[in-house]
Amino acid sequence: MIGEMVKESEKLNKVIEKAAKGLSLDIGLFIEKVETSLNHYQEYEKGLDFLIKKALEEIDEANPDWSFFAARLYLQRLYKQAAINRNYDDKNKKYGSFLKLIKSLTDKGIYSSHFLGKYTEDEINYFGDLIDPDKDMNFTYLGIYTLATRYLATDFEKNTHELPQERWMIIAMHLMQNEDKSRRTQLVEEAYWALSNLYMTVATPTLANAGKTHGQLSSCFIDTVDDSLQSIYDSNTDIARLSKNGGGIGVYMGKIRSRGSDIKGFKGMSSGVIPWIKQLNNTAVSVDQLGTRKGAIAVYLDVWHRDIEAFLDLKLNNGDDRMRAHDIFTGVCLPDYFMEQVDKRGEWYLFDPHEIRQVMGFSLEDYFDEQKGSGSFREKYEQCIEAPLQSKRKVPAIDIMKRIMRSQLESGTPFMFYRDEVNRKNSNAHTGIIYCSNLCTEITQNQSPSEFLEEYVENEETIVKKYKPGDYVVCNLSSINLGKAVPEGVLERLIPIQVRMLDNVIDINTLPIKQAERTNKKYRAIGLGTFGWHHLLAVMGIKWETEEAVQYADTLYEKIAYLTIKSSMKLSKEKGHYPEFHGSKWSTGAYFEEKGYKDDTWIKLMEEVKENGMRNAYLIAVAPNSTTAMIAGSTASIDPIFKPFYYEEKKDFKIPVTAPDIDHRTYDIYRRSAYIVDQRWSIKQNAARQKHIDQSISFNFYVPNTIRASVLLDLHLQAWREGLKTTYYVRSTSNDVEECEWCQS
Repeated sequence: MIGEMVKESEKLNKVIEKAAKGLSLDIGLFIEKVETSLNHYQEYEKGLDFLIKKALEEIDEANPDWSFFAARLYLQRLYKQAAINRNYDDKNKKYGSFLKLIKSLTDKGIYSSHFLGKYTEDEINYFGDLIDPDKDMNFTYLGIYTLATRYLATDFEKNTHELPQERWMIIAMHLMQNEDKSRRTQLVEEAYWALSNLYMTVATPTLANAGKTHGQLSSCFIDTVDDSLQSIYDSNTDIARLSKNGGGIGVYMGKIRSRGSDIKGFKGMSSGVIPWIKQLNNTAVSVDQLGTRKGAIAVYLDVWHRDIEAFLDLKLNNGDDRMRAHDIFTGVCLPDYFMEQVDKRGEWYLFDPHEIRQVMGFSLEDYFDEQKGSGSFREKYEQCIEAPLQSKRKVPAIDIMKRIMRSQLESGTPFMFYRDEVNRKNSNAHTGIIYCSNLCTEITQNQSPSEFLEEYVENEETIVKKYKPGDYVVCNLSSINLGKAVPEGVLERLIPIQVRMLDNVIDINTLPIKQAERTNKKYRAIGLGTFGWHHLLAVMGIKWETEEAVQYADTLYEKIAYLTIKSSMKLSKEKGHYPEFHGSKWSTGAYFEEKGYKDDTWIKLMEEVKENGMRNAYLIAVAPNSTTAMIAGSTASIDPIFKPFYYEEKKDFKIPVTAPDIDHRTYDIYRRSAYIVDQRWSIKQNAARQKHIDQSISFNFYVPNTIRASVLLDLHLQAWREGLKTTYYVRSTSNDVEECEWCQS
């Protein structure tokens, strides 16, 4: 037994030396610390677990490379498990036969049969030869642990089969399966290049489900609920089906009549929106996402809706629990007129949307201000004020805003949706209106409710229900890793393959809701996003709270917009434009004129778009992408990092994390972290990038819980004035923030 222990110890020492290669570590001191304990481990895997644990204890701001060291140890464990489960010898190679993996997991019902049906064995072997195990060295420990425990394909007993580079190749092959065979191999290679170098990540559903027999690939959906019992219950059923398959849902409920409204002429009978929201709350809890987490549903309501006050109290921890819904998220739809009234401490009026339809003959939510300061919404709103509406109630606008901010400091929500700005910038305003955003506030696309038409018996055996389908929004996401792709100068190569991958999701995807499938094909909307902004600033030596950072955001996102639009135009030339292209701002050139794109490069692109069309109606959306940013070893979205050194905690782990590429040059930029950095500069940066983003941005405010109401109000007013379309969470600390000078002013 002692001999076996010594043998395993020697093997582990070799693993240590191999894992430390190329890293700035005092590996001799580490071996001294662990050597005595290591000699007690008879089993290789237990010894490896011990080494990983000790390596993680070494991680801090001064020693970030221990995270890569721990990742390499963890990879050795993965390689060993895969070799055992797939029956190959891992002594000579880390990865086994790619073709055998595909055949095995197809036989087990894990992989889709499309791989073996659409690709030849020679093609699969060629792709297997392209797989580069050395790319696994790019992972931090948090990155590889997250990828391995959540996304790599296993058998039904959760045994390891697929390895990291195989996941990237499977995604590449899955998304390119229907491309022309004359260039499909090259496109698979390009997609693998983009993924394996961590220049980009696909959205979580695509990462988890691509190539598999179950699950869909889209991230988020937005439903519009009509003011009828049929629509309310149909919507709940649809949301349950989407939630089961891993989708996050945004729900617009502003059309539903308020509490005290009439039903079929009977006065005061309606219970309003709150009971229906509580039903959605129960759906979120009951229909979880494949057992991994609760369903995620955000409900949006207009700030003029008579139920708005009860709505804003939904997530508070005190009060009548029968009027609470703690498991959904809330969002409020805000016209410019309301923000103006808040700013001047004016009055605001609440109405019942049903009474407006009955008495006024129009729906107030169907209008927006076409210009800043004037337009059809305020005209219709003022008509409602003058009309003898029974539901009309006057309140100080600031009181509603105080209620919004109180809820935000207690629960983080409601999210803010600036509906006039969103609709003014809607590139497809010719075919619809945008009522609200999605769960994460980055998607803004045309919406409309589905309408129930009739139900009848066919052939005395089949009951048929007929609907007029509405626009049920679907968002298909992936994101550029700015901290890696920009310094390495690959955007021109990266974005065309990324747009193609996103566009292919639309055709490959299997959605459980027919109206969502129809809307997906009608607009072919994608959401190309970014993460790693703070990482990029640190690498470039640009401090957050500077005009230089604002200008850099402006320049960089203009470049990303140009490359994305050009890529979609070229795809349109190759495959055809989206069905609703004619009449859009793309087709008329109004999109480019509104953005102020006037130089020769942009003018040339505008003319090409007019001539060739656009493949996708909507293009760019910056999502939170915190999980995929972890996998890629960068910072989340456009947010500042939480801290230069912190612990990432979930139910099943607590892992130390350092800011990416942290050293003596970047530390000072990272030191101004989320709760320290001046949020007013964050708004300026987002206003600069929002100019170039046709959809929106998941933008968080980070504030101390002691922030004065006047300061938080000023942040919201600044965000609105500077043209932000949405804001996401107000994330407040549970204690005072050191060095928070900005929030005292």
